[in-house]
Amino acid sequence: MWEKLKQRIWEWRGVLIAVPNVTFIVIALRLSGLLQSLELTALDQFFLLRPQEPVDNRIVIVEINEADIKNQKRWPVSDGVLASLLNKIKQQQPRAIGLDIYRNLVVNPGHQDLVKVFESTPNLIGVQKVLESIDSSPVEPPPILKQRQQVGGNDVPIDGDGKVRRGMLYLFSDDDNFIESFSLKLALSYLASDGITEKEATTNPNYLQLGKGIFPRFQANDGGYVGVNAGSYQVLLNYRGRINQFTKVSLTAVLENSIKPDLMRGKVVIIGSTAESLRDTFFTPYSSKVFAAPERMAGVAIHANLTSQILSSALDGRPLIKSGNEPFEWLWIWLWSTIGAILSWQQRHNIFLITVSIFVAATALIGCCFLGFLVGWWIPIVPPALGLAGATIAITQYIAHSAASLQKTFGRYLTEEVVANLIETPSGLKLGGERRKVTILVSDVRGFSAISEEFPPEQVVKILNLYLEVMTDVINQHKGTINDFMGDGILVMFGAPISREDDSQRAIACAVAMQLAMQQVNAKNQQMNLPILEMGIGINTGEVVAGNIGSQKRAEYTVIGSHVNLAARIESYTVGGQILISEHTWKDANIDLRIDNQLQVEPKGIKHPITVYEIGGIGAKYNLFLPKINENIDILSEELPVEFIVLHGKHVDGKIFTGAIVGLSENGAQLRSNLDLQLLSNLKLKLLIETALSTEAPDIYAKVMKKSAVEENYFLIRFTGIFPKDIAQLKKVKQIS
Repeated sequence: MWEKLKQRIWEWRGVLIAVPNVTFIVIALRLSGLLQSLELTALDQFFLLRPQEPVDNRIVIVEINEADIKNQKRWPVSDGVLASLLNKIKQQQPRAIGLDIYRNLVVNPGHQDLVKVFESTPNLIGVQKVLESIDSSPVEPPPILKQRQQVGGNDVPIDGDGKVRRGMLYLFSDDDNFIESFSLKLALSYLASDGITEKEATTNPNYLQLGKGIFPRFQANDGGYVGVNAGSYQVLLNYRGRINQFTKVSLTAVLENSIKPDLMRGKVVIIGSTAESLRDTFFTPYSSKVFAAPERMAGVAIHANLTSQILSSALDGRPLIKSGNEPFEWLWIWLWSTIGAILSWQQRHNIFLITVSIFVAATALIGCCFLGFLVGWWIPIVPPALGLAGATIAITQYIAHSAASLQKTFGRYLTEEVVANLIETPSGLKLGGERRKVTILVSDVRGFSAISEEFPPEQVVKILNLYLEVMTDVINQHKGTINDFMGDGILVMFGAPISREDDSQRAIACAVAMQLAMQQVNAKNQQMNLPILEMGIGINTGEVVAGNIGSQKRAEYTVIGSHVNLAARIESYTVGGQILISEHTWKDANIDLRIDNQLQVEPKGIKHPITVYEIGGIGAKYNLFLPKINENIDILSEELPVEFIVLHGKHVDGKIFTGAIVGLSENGAQLRSNLDLQLLSNLKLKLLIETALSTEAPDIYAKVMKKSAVEENYFLIRFTGIFPKDIAQLKKVKQIS
């Protein structure tokens, strides 16, 4: 059970790491208030995108526009004009009349007429400014209306970006007294005719309840807000729309009796200014058009919207804008962080699928929030969107970091290209392969078996690591893919997993560079009193199957085919410092090569003899050449008797033959033997001499290179495995002779 759980945790480690961290960061940003302006902007767009609601015929706005001011030739209009306006409205018998004009001072002529109207109109509501702010002061209402308690506060809370998104139901003054807001007062006057009055909600005595509507009090952190002033009794404004969503007539039209006689009957009439010169306008969510100048809404239209909101909620059950508590919002952020992490983790090998998945998820998030808004819920959209994007970025970064670490770690065992193929390609881990043309390079250290016998394992590993480190650097420089380290041998692919036009050229150049790099290897070996190494290289080009070979539990990226085997056969014919390439590679490279020799060979498993070429260098842009080997033979004054065994691969047939070394060169010798030796045969020789130079004659490994064209039974051999001390001994024997 615990093992399965650990396996599950490992399988979903990216999600388990990303989700809590991203959620914590987004919640911290949310609580800091840095996301508030973005969230409010998103809310504004929802108002703009929402289908237009029907006109609320219960409200009539009597506007005072620029034409009305021009007709009256003054502002403010006189008390007499205002009294005449109110009398004409009263004649249509509205349920409530709201005067959204400050009238705390006398404006003659006609003041007494206006007082009489105030005294005789019980459903008339005046305004006063209750709250004091940095840029405004309280404004007293008309004394008569204040005395009759027919006054409401017309203060509107303004957000930090200058927009009005909240409305007031009750306003609390400094002395703990409160008055109803202008809009609530008008709504209550209208609802009284339907028998609806203020009462406490049964579910929460702190909330106002009117008919079907319960009005939750706005809190400082509701919706996208963070720590705003939630004083008095505020609610979120659920705008019906712009001023055109209400019946609208002008001051002049009412005074001139050019309106329908029953236009205002049984309705709420609100009188207020819409003239630009009077500056009684505000920014609202409808000011947030992306490709248009921000428009302002008259204060009288804002009061009409809040009045309509109260009436619609109480009578029609129209939803108010509600928001969840903070734990819900945190859970909402966590949910979308989880969705982003899971989608990114599941598609982590395909950036296109990640992009599509996250786009679909983001669309779903916007759709959920918008649908919630349509039914009266303000569900935060910016924090979960950041959670979604943040989790995606976190997963992507984690994958990139893991891939880099994986590539760094497994790059010690596989090439960077193979690791990248496994990590970045969705099919990189699938078993199977594809046919492709590949150039195979096989290298092997000559006489390494003898070195392994001569030195302790720790020294052998040290020798091998030094050699492989240098060779690996050279191979990587030529963009070769190391398929395998076979003890002291290396199998390198050019053309898999990535195919290039110059694969065979780079393979030959790499082989020459590897032989040149052996000077560096041997220089370090000599400094550490380690044996001199020689390496042979075989190269072949042909069509193979490249891919992941093995089982679901253990597999490797490799190449399979006869051309791979042929490359290994060709390498087996080489001696130290030699490079042999097949005719396939020579033709495919099609580049200037220095060919030092060519010969016919009959590899095992190949039906017909093939031609191989000994490469001494490559021209063109590579310009790499090996020093020519000195094959001059110094004839000995006295032959050195030897016995030898013919090696077949790594095995011997047990037969011992005799012969003699008649001459020595820097890298080989001339051997006389009655046995007709085949070219490229591998030999193991032992000197048959009595000398005080050594208590035991050394074993010498060599390969038959040429048959003498002049003397029968004379062969040119190249040493393939001999220790420095043994070379020194031969030189001394040569001097003695």
